[in-house]
Parts: sequence; structure tokens; C-alpha cells
Amino acid sequence: MTTVGLLLAAGAGRRMGGPKALVRAAPGEPTLLETTLDRLLHAGLERVVVVLGAGAEEAGPLAEQAGGELVLAPDWREGMGASLRTGLGHLSQTSPGEVEAALVTLVDLPDVGTRVYRRVLSAGRGRGPSMLLRAEFAGVPGHPVLLGREHWEELRHSVRGDRGARDHLGTHPPTVVECGDLATGKDADTPQDLDGAPG
Repeated sequence: MTTVGLLLAAGAGRRMGGPKALVRAAPGEPTLLETTLDRLLHAGLERVVVVLGAGAEEAGPLAEQAGGELVLAPDWREGMGASLRTGLGHLSQTSPGEVEAALVTLVDLPDVGTRVYRRVLSAGRGRGPSMLLRAEFAGVPGHPVLLGREHWEELRHSVRGDRGARDHLGTHPPTVVECGDLATGKDADTPQDLDGAPG
């Protein structure tokens, strides 16, 4: 089975002071976009689609240099749902034999690293296109979410605003993959949230 990474990185990051994709945990460090993309690729994914919106002119070249495949979400201001729709729409153009699942994650998860991605990918191995798995951190649901292809079409027509796949996951309970021993899974909304983030 072929799984593709789907990195949602389109937000404006108003509380962060700028697009989160371009934020650095510390001066001289890679951007959150570069860091997350590197972690996904090191988890064994051969292809990672990066959905951009705010700051795309600057973030696009960074993503391409780091090995990402760019897609622009024209309606990114709507929220995470727009990015997810755009990414799944892009992947839906591939054949089922080419891509059967998407590992969806966000750009603002500074302590979610390669080991988390590997654990979720390993838990999904052999489950086929109906799979639906979600990382949890000490019982708190988070990202990544592993979406089998059979879920994509419904999601493309149902996701709205900043809720992403939350409603779909409510009616289609995912298999839980506990990762609290590896990370907190907390997102970074402000510069202070990046203090102590691993490099």
C-alpha cells in the first residue's frame, strides 16, 4: 500500500505574528515547514504534498527545496477544512493503485516528530483503503491522522471551517494510536508555545 504525507501549512498564523509555515523555533533554525517536511520524509514517506496559502510565495521554494510537492489552497482563509479539501482533491487525481492512504498532519506541531509518524504508519500497515487511524497523546486526540482512500470523497464534501475532519471522525471512530510517550502533540499558536521545542 502506498501512503502519501499531506502537510497542511496554509494558515496566516495571526497569533503567531505571521504564517506558521515560515516560523522558526529559534534564530538560525529551519522553519516549521522545513522541519515537519523533513520529519515526514524520514518517517519513510516517499511523497509529501504540502498545502500552502498564506506566505506561499516565500514558503513554496522552501518546501520544494526540502522535497515537498506543492499545492495552493485558493480559499485557505476559510480555515483548515479548505486546506484538507484541496489536498485530498489533489490526491484524488491519482489512481487507487498509486495512492491508497494519506497521513495528514499540521505544520504547527513542534514536538511531533518522526517516531510519532512512524508509529501511526506502522499501525496502519495492511489495513487497506478503509483504514482510519488517529494519534492520541495521553488520551487527547491529535495529529497525524491516517486516512484511507475510501474516506476522501466524503471528507471533500463535508469539511468546513477550522474543524477539519473532526465531524467525520466523530461519526467514523478511528483506531487510536497512543503516542503520549513520544510527544505532547500540542500545537503552537504563539511564539511562546515554541519555547523548548526540539530542534
